[in-house]
Amino acid sequence: MTESGFPALNMLIDGQWTAGSGAETLPVENPATGAELGRLPVATESDIARAIASARRSFPGWSSTPPRKRAAILHRAAALVRARSGELSRLMALELGKPVAQGPAEVARAAELFEWHAEQALRVMGEVIASAPGLSQTALRVPIGPVAAFTPWNGPGASPARKMSAALASGCTIVLKPAEETPATAIALTECLVEAGVPPGALNLLFGHPAQISERLISDPAIRMITFTGSVPVGRLLAQMAGRYLKPAILELGGHSPVIVSANADPEEVARLALFSKYRNSGQICISPTRFLIHESHGERFTEALVAGAEALRVGDPLDPAVEMGPMIHARRLEAVDALVRDAADRGARVRTGGHRLNRAGHFYAPTVLTEVPDTCAILREEPFGPVAMVQPYSELSDAIMRANATDFGLAAYAFTDSAAEAAAITAGVETGILSINHFGGASPEIPFGGVKDSGYGREGGAQCFDGYLTIKSVSQLTRQT
Repeated sequence: MTESGFPALNMLIDGQWTAGSGAETLPVENPATGAELGRLPVATESDIARAIASARRSFPGWSSTPPRKRAAILHRAAALVRARSGELSRLMALELGKPVAQGPAEVARAAELFEWHAEQALRVMGEVIASAPGLSQTALRVPIGPVAAFTPWNGPGASPARKMSAALASGCTIVLKPAEETPATAIALTECLVEAGVPPGALNLLFGHPAQISERLISDPAIRMITFTGSVPVGRLLAQMAGRYLKPAILELGGHSPVIVSANADPEEVARLALFSKYRNSGQICISPTRFLIHESHGERFTEALVAGAEALRVGDPLDPAVEMGPMIHARRLEAVDALVRDAADRGARVRTGGHRLNRAGHFYAPTVLTEVPDTCAILREEPFGPVAMVQPYSELSDAIMRANATDFGLAAYAFTDSAAEAAAITAGVETGILSINHFGGASPEIPFGGVKDSGYGREGGAQCFDGYLTIKSVSQLTRQT
């Protein structure tokens, strides 16, 4: 550990923790203070090549490991993750700015993902296909091969845990490149997997320059599949690269989640529930509710309740257990959110609370609520990815559904109604990969996770959790002449 309580940062290549073969390092910053936490090694071409080679070399052995043994390793890793909950929560507070009191929930989710994929590894089934006498025909689901995975900074525990455990449980080996902003959490999770018994080479961890690593991994013939969680622009680039090399990909990209609140819903109760979902992680969550479409009979009641709640949030040092919202990840994110809010205000939107940076060290932005937002505002088209909520009234449900669909995104959506007919209309009409009615959940390990439109394609989690990691091998065997 360094003096700041932040661990030394290394990569994992072929079972060995290493600072890599180069001298270049990158700073890791505390977003709450702007201070440097540590230096991150940058993978060289040689380091990347070694990671790929180890994933390729270890694949035959790991893919033939009995599913029960793979599952046992993941269950042990989950127990180790739970045992390090306090440490992992502190790491997320330091490198992400996630309030330390909210860290255990993400740690628990990471452990649950390990456990879900461990159990699903025991349920990989093929098919016996009807055929003529003397002819055996089967369709086997087999691991696709070494996987390249890329995870974002806003879910430093859950996102790497999802991809590592899905790949390993299915029998694939993996080269993971987590976000350079939040490396320590991914390193700690990797340590748990190694301690639990993942063999050398089956799991590799790289950091460095994202463009260099992604181009090298995706272009290498040894890598058979790509999984990425992140922004739409980067997702488009990786999809183009994957297409160039004819490699399947899972892309979980951005969102701009609508929330439809019906006339028969309780607006104050919905505002209370929305408060945590909107402002957790400073709004830097792909499924964060952003556009609140409120029936005109409840518009002001909902707005007043949400504003009061936002103004009461305790914003500050994420290491303080009483703090409810920390900083944004870096100055670029802060500036992007502020620019969207200023554009909306310039075009006539009303800032009901917030709308400004906080005058303190670090990258803090005030919890913000906007009303009367004109359709011309950029914030209605671009994912805000910050602590900003927009409230818009509607009169007819059809109008609310139209507004809900009025972006290029389609990851998550929410609705609150006591009407079965309205719930059915929303379910049929809203273009989204995930719809939660009367709650803000819907992202648990047992639920397929992914979007439509510009929010990407493919699914993670649920019974479909291995769809990207397994391929079909059809076997037709003539056992006797007919």
